[in-house]
Amino acid sequence: MDKHPSYGVLSEYLSKYPQVAGALFQTYNDLKLAQQWTDLEVIEVPGCSRCALRGRRPNTEDLFSVVPCSLSESLSTEWIRTTFQELGGPPHVYLAINTEDSSIVYYKISPGIVKPPL
Repeated sequence: MDKHPSYGVLSEYLSKYPQVAGALFQTYNDLKLAQQWTDLEVIEVPGCSRCALRGRRPNTEDLFSVVPCSLSESLSTEWIRTTFQELGGPPHVYLAINTEDSSIVYYKISPGIVKPPL
C-alpha cells in the first residue's frame, strides 16, 4: 500500500484510523481514479473515529461528502447524526460500504425521516 501513488495523501489518516484504513484507501482510489472526482480532500470526523472524503463529481460544481465504512461495521442513528454534524450539516452524505472482495456500494443518506413513495 505504501508504494501506491495515493499513499502520500492518505498516510497520516491511515495510521491514525487503522480500523478503517482499508475502506478509506479503497474509497479514495475509487473516487479519484475510477469515478474521476476532482478537488478530493480528506476530512477528519473524530466523533466517528474515521475520515470522510469531500469532492466534486465530474461536470458538477456541488461538493459531495462520502464516509467510508466496512460491511462488517455496525452503524447507529447516533453515528449517522454525528457524521452530519461534524461534516457541517450537508443535505446528504454518501456511505461508501466496502466489502472484502473490494466492492464498494454507495448509499445516499439524508437527515430526518423520509416517507417512502407508494
